[in-house]
Amino acid sequence: MNLIASTTTFSFFTLISRILGYVRDILIAIFLGTGVIADAFFVAFRLPNTFRRLFAEGTFNAAFVPSYSALLSKNKKKADFFAKNILNLLFCVLIIILLIAEIFMPKLIYLIAPGFYDNPEKLKLAVDLSRITFPFLLFICLASFFSAILNSYNKFAIAAAAPIILNIILIGSLFLSQWLRLPYAPTLSYAVSFAGLLQLLVLLFFVKKYFKLKIIFKIKINKNIKLFFNKLLPSIFSSGVTQINILVGTIIASFQTGAVSYLYYADRIYQINLAVAGIAVGTVMLPQLSQFIKRKENKKIINLQNRSLELSLFLSIPASVALIILSKEIVTSLFGYGSFDNSSVINTAMALTFFAFGVPAFSILKILSNFFFARNNTKLPFYLSILSVFLNILISVSFFNKIGFVIIPIATSISSWINVFFHYYFIKKQKIHFFDKLFIHKLPRIILSVISMALVLFFMLGIFDGRFEYNENWKFIYLFIIIIPGLISYFLISNISGAFKFKDIKLK
Repeated sequence: MNLIASTTTFSFFTLISRILGYVRDILIAIFLGTGVIADAFFVAFRLPNTFRRLFAEGTFNAAFVPSYSALLSKNKKKADFFAKNILNLLFCVLIIILLIAEIFMPKLIYLIAPGFYDNPEKLKLAVDLSRITFPFLLFICLASFFSAILNSYNKFAIAAAAPIILNIILIGSLFLSQWLRLPYAPTLSYAVSFAGLLQLLVLLFFVKKYFKLKIIFKIKINKNIKLFFNKLLPSIFSSGVTQINILVGTIIASFQTGAVSYLYYADRIYQINLAVAGIAVGTVMLPQLSQFIKRKENKKIINLQNRSLELSLFLSIPASVALIILSKEIVTSLFGYGSFDNSSVINTAMALTFFAFGVPAFSILKILSNFFFARNNTKLPFYLSILSVFLNILISVSFFNKIGFVIIPIATSISSWINVFFHYYFIKKQKIHFFDKLFIHKLPRIILSVISMALVLFFMLGIFDGRFEYNENWKFIYLFIIIIPGLISYFLISNISGAFKFKDIKLK
């Protein structure tokens, strides 16, 4: 497997999806802004979308892929038997969860947005919209199962491309709403569930070459099934700790009007790098790392772990620095139109700045947790993630009344960096990784390249000083002109210094 080439394939489709996601969010910002309706929709969307990220973006893979890949390398029939039983159990559990959630939706909204109970209109709207969007959970979790099957065969493109459907459908629903003069929020909510169904059908079409679908209610529980479910809950919590921290932030932010929206838009901006530097690299490395560990190929294990960390840092550190330097310019260029006023720009940019400090940590955690998952150890990352979430809640609750919603991205970044420290401490203690000479050679060169890029960005900002006022019509073009030289300088200095060679793309 070529790590960079496979990651590039996965990242390409993920990038297309995230770009379309930006277009979607720009349109939502224009039509909904950051008021009561927007807050209600984002809570309704946040609930199933958090589950999507927990299942689709590596978490289900962490529990399923090592077991399935190990069985696949021995006997395909046993692997398929295992997969079919997991699918049947998953389907039954999801149906039960869906029915319970639809019945008790007001209680569920109270759990994730307790601040809405002070505003009956917002609460009712959030409950109604959430009942419409929640079937998305069923479709997307089943879709994640089929994505994991494809990933186990090192087929990453379709699984990465499937989320594009969601963004296309949501964009189309906004234009349809405007054309037919339908209310935006309910139409968007129906579109969410429809997009989940369509995504599932597309994955079903492509997975049939490798796996035959068969839903039955007679389930045989063996030791492999038990092992999977013993790993699933810890892996959901540990691999999805960033998303859980964001959900916790949404709960706390619900007590401040507009805060849910500020955090949503800031989250959307930095997630594009997390998708590439963390999720893409982590998803691609896990099947191969699991096989190397099974075969006890120690040199290949250390090489893959080092190259994965190296690639994650190469992508996440410059993104973090660029987001910190250009936070206001990025927010106003992407969202600063229509109902998204100047105050919304300032508050969202503030949230983005503090999220940006945590971007490398969010990405590295996806890689470090795989070191344990590939060895069928989900308990330790689970305990560390519980500590991270507890710390996040403690910081957020302690300072929320004093400094408001901005404490949420601060707490998320701090708790994530502490989580990275503890992950690395136990990795060293268990002697499952060490930094090789190539990693030690490249890291300072990556930092040098980032510094060079930062200087270019500051220089370009000086040239375009005053061009990012709220009412400026061409600010997106100016942002593009600033970013391109920074990006080019980063890759050129990286290539010259040896942080990254273009020929590495061809290496296995």
